Amino acid sequence: MTQRIRKAVFPVAGLGTRFLPATKTVPKEMLPIVDRPLIQYAVDEAIEAGCDTLVFVTNRYKHAIGDYFDKAYELEDRLEAAGKHELLEKVRRPLPDGVRAIFVTQPEARGLGDAVLCARPVIGDEPFAVMLPDDLLWNRKGAGALRQMADAHEATGASMIAVQDVEREQTASYGIVATEAFDGRHGRITSMVEKPKPADAPSTLAVVGRYVLDGRIFDLLERTQPGAGGEIQLTDAIAALLAEQPVHAYRFQGVRFDCGTHLGLIEATIRYALENEQLSAHTAVLMQNALQEMGVRDLD
Repeated sequence: MTQRIRKAVFPVAGLGTRFLPATKTVPKEMLPIVDRPLIQYAVDEAIEAGCDTLVFVTNRYKHAIGDYFDKAYELEDRLEAAGKHELLEKVRRPLPDGVRAIFVTQPEARGLGDAVLCARPVIGDEPFAVMLPDDLLWNRKGAGALRQMADAHEATGASMIAVQDVEREQTASYGIVATEAFDGRHGRITSMVEKPKPADAPSTLAVVGRYVLDGRIFDLLERTQPGAGGEIQLTDAIAALLAEQPVHAYRFQGVRFDCGTHLGLIEATIRYALENEQLSAHTAVLMQNALQEMGVRDLD
């Protein structure tokens, strides 16, 4: 049986320009979904999958993520003095015992492939996960997406790339995979096409931000030539990996919120608020009142 993944890489060096001016001082990964930052949801998903080493690839300007996972002595002292023990526990434990956070700097913005390559000294040659926090994957009634993928990797030995079905007219916004022997849940990838026109797309299975990769990917990334903008693309290295060993597309159970967009962030906030026991009823009333005030015509 294949080695279980224990390490996850979080590429978080991006500037988040789509959310300016908010992200001038607050990393997009720290934008809140209800009462927790976006990065916490990805971290929880990785821990649920069995990861105990979390590697954050950041830039030299972004300190907020490191601060979040560090100890906040003054805040903790104030909460303890005020008797706010429930809040104190939340602040003290962004990570459970036995899980460590390691921060690696990406010196230049040279693409996702380069960001993953920066984590090699920590990962070594073992299989590992790559998680893009912009993609918030939520399985309301079962295991998280990464745990599903880690189980499939452990059972088959194949690298896994998360995919979801998209409308054919949306294929130009995604990496699209062609597969063989797809059983409804996963199947071996035969090729990947980056942002194909709808007429040229080999399928409607779009790559989203979860990967379980063999350590061999690092050697292939070392050999990958920079493309447009001088960036090293992870998809180029995965394409080379396809020629050497099985890489499967994995259709995860759950819902994806694209929190790299304004609407995705709003949708995730609404859905999580409606799921929260303390907030759900009030949220539903607020939404109904807002819709009535706007009127149906304003929504057309």
